[in-house]
Order: sequence, then C-alpha cells, then structure tokens
Amino acid sequence: MAGKPQPWAGPRNRFRGPGSRRGALAAQSPPMESVAIVKTGATPPSVAARRGDFESWIAAGLGLDPARIGVVRVFDGETLPDPRDLAGAVVTGSSAMVTNREPWSEATAEWLGAAVAAETPVLAICYGHQLLAHALGGRVAKNPRGREIGTVEVALTAEARDDDLLGVFPGALRVQTSHVESVLELPPDASRLATTKLDPNHAFRIGRATWGVQFHPEFDADIVRGYFACRRAAILEEGIDADALLRNVVDCPDGTAVLRRFARLLDADQGE
Repeated sequence: MAGKPQPWAGPRNRFRGPGSRRGALAAQSPPMESVAIVKTGATPPSVAARRGDFESWIAAGLGLDPARIGVVRVFDGETLPDPRDLAGAVVTGSSAMVTNREPWSEATAEWLGAAVAAETPVLAICYGHQLLAHALGGRVAKNPRGREIGTVEVALTAEARDDDLLGVFPGALRVQTSHVESVLELPPDASRLATTKLDPNHAFRIGRATWGVQFHPEFDADIVRGYFACRRAAILEEGIDADALLRNVVDCPDGTAVLRRFARLLDADQGE
C-alpha cells in the first residue's frame, strides 16, 4: 500500500478547517501538486473493519506519494478547495443515492462543475460518476435493468480508442462493480467510453480531463465479496442469483491499471 492518506488540516494543509461547513469552495489553497480524494461516503462497517475504506484503496491504486493526497469528507460537511488549486481529484463511491439530492451532494455537484470549467483532472467513481453526470445535465435514476454487482466485463466504445485514460486498454476491461442507480442519460457533449450488459453509460468523458466510471477500480475480489455479504438479502429479494455471481468474482488488474494511468496523467499535466 502506498500509505494512508490523511485529512487536509493544520499548517501543511491549510485549506480545510476541522468540521468546516462553509460551502463547496474554500478560501485557502493546498499545494498545487496536491490530489484530493473527495469522499462521498463510507464502505460498509464489516468491510471497513477488515480492509479499510475507499480513500486507502484509491491511494494505494494511484501509487502517488501519500504526502500529496488529502481526503475531504464532503458527506460530513468538510469543505473542498478551489479546484484550480489542485493537480487533480478522485471522487469516491457511496451508499447514498444521488437522486436524494442531499445538500452536501448538491454542493459537491456544484464543485464538480467548477472543476470541469477549470480543466482540473477528475476521476469520478460510482456515486462520483453519477454525481458528475447529474452536475453537468445528465440524468441519474434507479437502473431499470437492475442491480449490477460483482466482476464484470466493460466493453470500450469506438470513442474510447483515442481517450487518454481508457484508450490504452485493448477493447475491454474486467473490473468490479456494485451499484443500483445508474446514469440513464449522459450530459450534453459527453463522450460515451464504455458499456456493460446492464449499463450502457458505464464510463464517459467531459472535456479533456474529466472522467466518470461506474465501476470501482479500487475494489479487489475480497472487497466485492464483502459487499455481497452485506447486500445479500437485498440481492435475493431482487431475484438475482447471488451465488452464481459470487462464483464469477475474481481478482483482475485492470482496475488498478486505470488508477495508475490516471496518476500518470496527473504527473504529465503538472509537467506541462
């Protein structure tokens, strides 16, 4: 593991005050090379007790110096920095629903719009992917095709061939998923990059450096099995064969490769 990312607070990370609830944009700025993990929720307690939480998995996958990474717990009301002062940001998944339009979530959506306008590189994962679409005029709702959970094959579109993030992959990725809501309509001017059997808008890009991915690149097979255990009753109630899906859960390197690729793009952007 690359090291545990820390909340941004105190002299070195001046832009976040403990428990700050001043809105989406902060007045003070982090160092320009900093990468924000925008935390929109926590993993289930039974998973966290064994394996940690979203920010640790994402930081490990990025492989960056931990000193560059700060965590902003937006779902607890913590304040985000001005996106122009960041090298990039990763938005996490959540057990919350974008369609509930919680105040913290809507404030984060506003921040994402500012990040896109500033061309700050963003990788938005699962809930983050949906929130990004919502922020930019797309439509998010419960997926009429049903819950998607487990190891899935993600097919890349023709538009992904020249994409800086996903264009390095040979036509498809094998990754982990867990979601009920989906992006049913992409934002205007979005490029559809990937699809699955249950989700035609599984990844997209806006502008030159903003990506939404419905899959969890930070998950491994053990984490997904933990999600199955937590969600088993709901999965069975929905008529899904949980055991069959569980048998197909395997570790695959593509998720980590996506995070490492994003980290390389951040460093390349800083070198311009």
